[in-house]
Amino acid sequence: MRTYFENLEREILAPYALKSSLSVGRKFDEQPDEYRTCFQRDRDRIIHSKAFRRLKQKTQVFIVSTGDHYRTRLTHSLEVAQISRQIGRMLRLNEDVVESIALAHDLGHTPFGHVGEEVLDELLKSDGGFEHNRQSRRILEVLEHRYPNFPGLNISFEILDGLIKHKTPYDKTEYTESHRTLIMSLESQVVNIADEIAYNNHDLDDGITSGIISMAELERDIELWKEASRINRDKYTNITAKELHRLNISTLIGMQVVDVYTTARALIESKNISSAADIKTSLVAFSSQMKEKNEILRKYLYKNFYKHPDVEIMNQKGARIIRELFQAFSEYPKLFPQDASKFDEHTSFIRQIGDYIALMTDNFAEETLRSTEVLFETGKHNQKSK
Repeated sequence: MRTYFENLEREILAPYALKSSLSVGRKFDEQPDEYRTCFQRDRDRIIHSKAFRRLKQKTQVFIVSTGDHYRTRLTHSLEVAQISRQIGRMLRLNEDVVESIALAHDLGHTPFGHVGEEVLDELLKSDGGFEHNRQSRRILEVLEHRYPNFPGLNISFEILDGLIKHKTPYDKTEYTESHRTLIMSLESQVVNIADEIAYNNHDLDDGITSGIISMAELERDIELWKEASRINRDKYTNITAKELHRLNISTLIGMQVVDVYTTARALIESKNISSAADIKTSLVAFSSQMKEKNEILRKYLYKNFYKHPDVEIMNQKGARIIRELFQAFSEYPKLFPQDASKFDEHTSFIRQIGDYIALMTDNFAEETLRSTEVLFETGKHNQKSK
């Protein structure tokens, strides 16, 4: 069955798509699966990991406890996977690679969203800092324990490299590590731009739902929103504001997906790309017009949503929890769980603390801090180490 899928890839995928039969391989040798390609196996391992399940209780923008319908890291990852697969299918790329990278791209995120990453980066400066794309790879290579004969999930190098090379306007990845695959595959480029499409539009959706973002302002200031509104008002009569809100989000995503596809196709053809080895630069991109419009939307979201007082209050709460947890574990090492110290015994103690906090969900981080506060209040905490 595996060979059937491998042969099917050779028949239907573009010549520049990654092929499972040509994979660079894994860090630890394993017998091939009889029924799945190596990349299908990677996807399944990611989906069934603890780190993936924890994303359901990790903040996207709104802290998880704020409401039932706001995005979490899990729903965001699923939405990125859907958009990635759509673009990948249109470009005849390897959907299993695209989906694997998309599902794993946020595994390394801390509780409480980007503010958690910023705080941990500051606290771990003396030990190399913290960056969620590198942490995603670290989870898959080291921290996720499932198999007795190797650490991590032993994911294919193509997927791991796609995570390190993942970069959106909000990320700060530095490509300084050596990789087995030296190119930035089109599959990883697809996930990069699908992530941007997903968070811009879905954060816009959540912002409107919360009441923080005004549709009237969007109609006045955001060209992309005005274009979507014109399309839907022409298509539907007597449309309500709530219906327009939902339809516009869908229309915006569709507009951007088609723009990326047509732009990427033109770039691939103009560069005469005939194999994965020919890819030397970014080819999956917005058109210049769409990039400009999307940048206006991104700046609007930053000013009016991400920096809104209600969101800032939640960010401050998350930052405080992470700082206090880090301080408690650093100053009173006996509070640190023994199981957590076994995640990676070859690293520094503060890196172990960082790993443990980064793996936490929002709820678990709050509960852990409360339990340490109770120990301090009752005087039952361990003696401070020298």
